[in-house]
Amino acid sequence: MYGEDAAFISAGGYHHHIGLNTWYSKNAPPAPTRGAGLFHLAILYPTRKDLAVALKRLIDVGYPLSGASDHGVSEAIYLSDPDNNGVELYWDRPKEEWPRSQDGAITMYTHALNLDKLVAIADHQS
Repeated sequence: MYGEDAAFISAGGYHHHIGLNTWYSKNAPPAPTRGAGLFHLAILYPTRKDLAVALKRLIDVGYPLSGASDHGVSEAIYLSDPDNNGVELYWDRPKEEWPRSQDGAITMYTHALNLDKLVAIADHQS
């Protein structure tokens, strides 16, 4: 965080890969939900453990989550940036683990993601 005006997201110890700020939008109303613009930003993590570490960091600083889902093919955490744009943090399960119907079609679903189990992975990092 950079005060209350900016946040920086990084991986692997780099200072930041993504910067979010409210420098031009501070005190402005949020963009209309059904208006043109960014629907959401999705960030793919390479492993479930990496997603777990990101979740633990969000919890540790008290950042509010707007949802968390298990889609069968992936697990995702949802939140909003300072401008109320949606942000999805997720990892994809290996393709051989994706749920499929008898004819081989992918059968995605949306179930609640167990955040306690996910955080437990971060707590056991070496």
